[in-house]
Amino acid sequence: MSRQGVDLATDKARALKLSPVSRETLKRLELYVELLLKWQKTTNLIAPSTIPYVWTRHVADSLQLIDLAPDAKTWVDFGSGGGFPAIPIACVLADRPGSQVRLVESNGKKTAFLREAIRVTGAPAQVHPERVEKYTEGPVNSVDVVSARALAPLKVLCDQAFPLIERGAIGLFPKGLDVAAELTEAAKYWNIDATTVASKTSPEGCIVIVRGLKPL
Repeated sequence: MSRQGVDLATDKARALKLSPVSRETLKRLELYVELLLKWQKTTNLIAPSTIPYVWTRHVADSLQLIDLAPDAKTWVDFGSGGGFPAIPIACVLADRPGSQVRLVESNGKKTAFLREAIRVTGAPAQVHPERVEKYTEGPVNSVDVVSARALAPLKVLCDQAFPLIERGAIGLFPKGLDVAAELTEAAKYWNIDATTVASKTSPEGCIVIVRGLKPL
């Protein structure tokens, strides 16, 4: 077995300890990671340095959001890229009738990958191949959660997510060391009802939970 194979197996075990899933969900996640690593050879979906840690750095990091909105069935994910957090969340929600994850992504190669990931896993998800600003311009059905991972500063995310949060969605935005500065900057433009929760997968990371937004 290759060194990377050992690393992946060890990392997978650690990830599943952090975020346990059902046997059916695990099968879907395994199909997704296998597809991701295959496409990664020709399309940059994740940082190459994180490949040996794909299960903790990306899969478990995504799954922890579900614990913050355990009853949510309808998610919108902005800038889905390689599918995080949207596809892992959709893999879990496949066990919950009536659930759907909408992936908003404008990059053509990445939307092709996301569609294939949805096909392979059978996850209840749909790709919207457009920019976030365009998606939120039109009529958008109410949703439970809007998420975005490694997409933009919090102020920009507030600008983009406001139409959904105004209608009752909560925002779940994983952030890193600069979270305090991002909150300060966003507060110059928005009255934010926000809290932070420590990340399970990154000692310096957290998730910003936005429950209310009003422009100043």
